Amino acid sequence: MDLTFSPAETAFRAECRDWLEAHVPRTALPSGDTPEGFALHREWERTLFDARWAVVSWPREYGGREASLWEWLIFEEEYARAGAPQRVTQNGIFLLAPTLFELGTQEQQDRILPKMASGEEAWCQGWSEPNAGSDLAGISSRAIRDDAAGGWRLRGQKTWTTRGAFCDRLFGLFRTDPDAPRHDGLTYLLVDLRADGVTVRPVERLDGDDGFAEVFFDDAFVPDADVLGEVGRGWSVAMATTGSERGLTLRAPGRFMAAADRLIDLARRVAEDADADPQLQDRVTRAWMDAQAYRWQTFWTVTRLVAGERPGAESSLVKLFWSELDVRLHETALALLGPHAELVGGEFAAWMKGYEFSLSGPIYAGTNEIQRNVVAERVLGLPRK
Repeated sequence: MDLTFSPAETAFRAECRDWLEAHVPRTALPSGDTPEGFALHREWERTLFDARWAVVSWPREYGGREASLWEWLIFEEEYARAGAPQRVTQNGIFLLAPTLFELGTQEQQDRILPKMASGEEAWCQGWSEPNAGSDLAGISSRAIRDDAAGGWRLRGQKTWTTRGAFCDRLFGLFRTDPDAPRHDGLTYLLVDLRADGVTVRPVERLDGDDGFAEVFFDDAFVPDADVLGEVGRGWSVAMATTGSERGLTLRAPGRFMAAADRLIDLARRVAEDADADPQLQDRVTRAWMDAQAYRWQTFWTVTRLVAGERPGAESSLVKLFWSELDVRLHETALALLGPHAELVGGEFAAWMKGYEFSLSGPIYAGTNEIQRNVVAERVLGLPRK
């Protein structure tokens, strides 16, 4: 594994750092999980796209720079270091797009990817259902064949759909053969949330934001052109998406490195308080070291990908690590702040907000209990019972 950046990669870092320093909003945008915040974040996505920073690793015809994986990692580090706005298009860009590049038709790529990159169409993920969360194969939402119309009629419900209240389109699995075994008879569909027969109902989160939604389907129509992959083989398509979700693309190490640096700054300020607990320094040091360890592990993963390998089920180990690191890092910040952590508003409020979000990390993208089962059975080869 080569840990030395080339002159070209160093120049790439300087270019993106200069652009971000000149364009990142001086005042933090409102939460992207509110209607007004989502609209402002979408404007930011357009700013990124116009400067070709929205999808740096994509082909130029879709708005990218054809950056290498190493350059993508560099951009992610600089983006987090600059404190740039949260990416409200991440489900489309980081989860659906890799699957579209791998399994989508040329027509789907040409039609969907440019609008996704510019933020014109924002995508949400329709995985969870009332009786199927981490057990994805347990979904019951149906897609019924409509030969006359040339497509599928959807019936059922998705839930806990992140930013579903604000997004334009949804990607998800639907059961097209109810008599087939659990992992068969599923089809991966791309759904227009503005279509007739689709009802989106916001779900208020604990922090008051409408970050989730329930989505109901009452004979909503999806044309054949919006089937991703083969009919009845949606499970294998979904596994390509979840590999991206749990592995490299959803949570790049730059996010945690930037948070660890802010934690160190916080610790230095709190250390001036005579009542500060010196034992917390160990937790701060551990958080920073873990962020660095995640960075080096990611370098190893990228090295393998560049060499043509695919990590596969090992991506579950990555998801376990970053989700638990995020919780530890924010818990340490709250411990440093003591009673000040509970103040609403002010300079430290972002730590409590970040802590509340970190608690969802061990749940979304497949619960950590499920990930441990995956590691036990598929990585370590242990028996199911």
